[in-house]
Amino acid sequence: MLNPWRLHLLSQLDTLGTVRAVAQAATMSASSVSQQLAVLETETRTRLLERTGRRVRLTPAGLILARRARAILDHMETVEAELRSLGEEPVGLVRLGSFQSAIHTLAVPAVTRLARSHPHLEVELLELEPHASVPALRVGDADLIITTPDFAELPLGPDLDVVPLATDPIVLVLPADHPAAGRGPVDLATCAEEPWAFDIPGSYMASLTIRLCRQSGFEPRVVSRFSNYLMTLRHVEAGLSIALLPSLAVDHRYRVATRELATPVTRQITAALRRGAPPRAAVTLVLDALRHHPELPASVAPAAPDGLR
Repeated sequence: MLNPWRLHLLSQLDTLGTVRAVAQAATMSASSVSQQLAVLETETRTRLLERTGRRVRLTPAGLILARRARAILDHMETVEAELRSLGEEPVGLVRLGSFQSAIHTLAVPAVTRLARSHPHLEVELLELEPHASVPALRVGDADLIITTPDFAELPLGPDLDVVPLATDPIVLVLPADHPAAGRGPVDLATCAEEPWAFDIPGSYMASLTIRLCRQSGFEPRVVSRFSNYLMTLRHVEAGLSIALLPSLAVDHRYRVATRELATPVTRQITAALRRGAPPRAAVTLVLDALRHHPELPASVAPAAPDGLR
């Protein structure tokens, strides 16, 4: 019988590319991962891996099993949930990944409502930025994610179903006493000499900010990089930098000013789940809760309900 954990490791190898990356994701040693994959070859009586120099890659048979493994594991979770619920309300664990600015405005309110209405449903909330959440969804470390299709460096692809949630404007964040605070929309070209606070390299906002600055004709002078938007806001509040942030990320407890951009830029906020087998009832329930978000600030426009794509 195929072992689900070993199938999961094989699926991760297809997505992540190397045994070392799989080991890091699974908090295992590379040798342990290799041993488990060798056992899987014995279980299947099929050669799943082949060496190319110092690395291993999937054989054609390995690719077939790896790409069907995710559907197999999803189906097992569905059956388990059906057995536990026996026709009653949805139960079980749903792993929801979300980027940080949507956690308190979308994810936490939805989870709070579900805790009251469905006490037997467990939602594990994971902070995952778009560059990390899509791979996590693909390998099964998340069942549902809040992300953006605007992250060109990592497209969602046809293997995922996408549900629009909201549209979030990108704003320029300035110290409250900045000379440009309190005016109308700003042309980024006027900020060429300013010190900038950036997100970490490779993230959605870091990639977007560098692209917008270059389109405006300048290379930004980056004086800080933070993976946490609250740290960025504190840095701006102290008068040490300016930043581009999604409107959802601006916590108004900080003394900062925001300005719209002369050429408006928005990000689309979406939910995504793996395409294929019908989603578990518990996953559908969490998705429905995310689509009803009365807590959104006025600056963020809810998406029109149009179902999956």
